[in-house]
Amino acid sequence: MSKNWSLALVIAFALGFGVKSYVDEQAKTADEQEQQQQMSQTTLYGEKGKAVPIFDQNDERIRVVYFGFTRCPDVCPTSLAMMAGALNQIDDAQKAKLRPMFISLDPERDAADASFEYAQYFHPMIEGLSAPLEITKPLAHRYGVIFRKTELEDSELGYTLDHSSYFYFLKPDGSLLTKVPHTLTPAPLVEAFKTVTSSQE
Repeated sequence: MSKNWSLALVIAFALGFGVKSYVDEQAKTADEQEQQQQMSQTTLYGEKGKAVPIFDQNDERIRVVYFGFTRCPDVCPTSLAMMAGALNQIDDAQKAKLRPMFISLDPERDAADASFEYAQYFHPMIEGLSAPLEITKPLAHRYGVIFRKTELEDSELGYTLDHSSYFYFLKPDGSLLTKVPHTLTPAPLVEAFKTVTSSQE
């Protein structure tokens, strides 16, 4: 094989690889834009069934989201109590930069009003929200939330939900900033609140 022919093959390969990379990058960008559009349209429901666009980018507050359910026997109430405790330990300027949320994973039993009232029991800043599973399930899975229904024999509850327990700190567009695992003290949340709010200054 001549050197010229070998060179032509190398150039052709390089051009083909470059075109493929460009096409792949364009497809990736289009997918990201579509996902971003879907995120911006994510609407849940709160007090009196009012629609709440949770990623309204006109609202610059950092979302602090906890996924759970109102009939949770221990993990959810403990977590929301820790969130409330942490909110009570930061100043008003820091609070103004945060938007705490409780999102139910059990819309079958947690209507919007029930989720709102449950969250309000812990702290008036915490928004309690609910929506059909076709909305909340992909939202939860986007951040790696794991949950499943477990049937309970001989129980009036009928079933419970096993779920992972994290606090997700999200930018207004829904991008994940950080997450804090289940805690039995407000301290890790207080630290996270201070870190994310200072980054906005």
